[in-house]
Amino acid sequence: MTAVTPVQPKLSAVFTLPVIVASLGYFVDVYDLLLFNIVRVPSLKDLGLSEEEISQIGANIYNWQQAGLLIGGFMWGILGDKLGRRSVLFGSILTYSLANIACGFTQNVEIYSILRFIAGFGLAGELGAGITLIAEILPKELRGYGASVVASVGLAGAIAAFFAVKLTDWRMAYFIGGGMGLILLILRVNVLESIVFNKSLEKRGSKPVPWWTIFTSWSRFVRYIRCMGIGLPTYMVIGIYSTFGNEFAKALGIAEEVQAGTCVLYTYIGVVTGDFFSGILSQWLHSRRKAILLMMLMTLAGVGWLLSGGINTATALYICYMWLGFSIGYIAMFLTTTAEQFGTNLRATVTTSVANNVRATVLLTLPLFQFLKKDAGVLHSGGIVAAICFSLALLSLWRMEETYGKELDYEEQ
Repeated sequence: MTAVTPVQPKLSAVFTLPVIVASLGYFVDVYDLLLFNIVRVPSLKDLGLSEEEISQIGANIYNWQQAGLLIGGFMWGILGDKLGRRSVLFGSILTYSLANIACGFTQNVEIYSILRFIAGFGLAGELGAGITLIAEILPKELRGYGASVVASVGLAGAIAAFFAVKLTDWRMAYFIGGGMGLILLILRVNVLESIVFNKSLEKRGSKPVPWWTIFTSWSRFVRYIRCMGIGLPTYMVIGIYSTFGNEFAKALGIAEEVQAGTCVLYTYIGVVTGDFFSGILSQWLHSRRKAILLMMLMTLAGVGWLLSGGINTATALYICYMWLGFSIGYIAMFLTTTAEQFGTNLRATVTTSVANNVRATVLLTLPLFQFLKKDAGVLHSGGIVAAICFSLALLSLWRMEETYGKELDYEEQ
């Protein structure tokens, strides 16, 4: 008998409506999420705060946003495994779109903090649910390419946010973000639910999935912590190095004016290309772990460059941030790996919560950085935080399961 050669899926399968809509959703997600980082100084200055107050209160508002992400990550993830990935995509985008429109009308820092919390809560559902949906609908051989498309399109939202602020003002930038979200809501009407999820739901019937089962098994808990650990360097760079790029510039003795928003822009230019590259790299290596390790080591080299004290011009600093952005461009890849680590009945909860738990680690790393820099200075404090994050990340990756090409139609028992 002649052996039957398995049919290889065509690359065109990556460019389907769910992938395109998930990519646009991530675009709006990143636009709205990073917008506060970019408008932090001008918006708080417009609200009458001094330079010292801007640094402290700006960090507090940012922490409110991250707290919303942390809580929302679990809430949307639980709903994603109970009601479906599609339902979360609708609910989350409506929440953060309305919150961002309201941010454009804010007149005091107290309301601003509450609105950033609500926006963070809404934003928490977008990326995890999108990555989960894409992982389940794409052929296993193409999931890395799907992650590349979603990430590269989505992370361009940060660049769009920067130019929206440059061309308008911070209030109009919030209106634009909220408006884009509402338009995207209409486009999502034709997106179908994951077949893998529907099959899983039929097996379970109407029985709810207890999210806390992630923590009742040592094996699941270790997998969960490892998934979080490998993402630590990404949001350390974004939440500290990039967001407070103006402070790093002063510490390096750069005479030229360096704005934090510009540092965020150059970082995300790098992230867009890096995320596209990392997905292709994992396909080429036939390994998620090797691709993530390579990107992680490149990030470590970039951090060493920044903190060595050898950068003395704004141009060199921006190039360094582009390198750091490119190197941490494995965000969609580590979330795809996360989705592949768990069964369908817990996949959305894990992927969505991990995505936002990693974002919310800034709630720990930023206060530590702020505390240490009083005595140790900006560069040494940044180095201490980096040492902690990279140690945990490399330890997490060390024993992680390789999931390239793994079948996802299974349940956690």
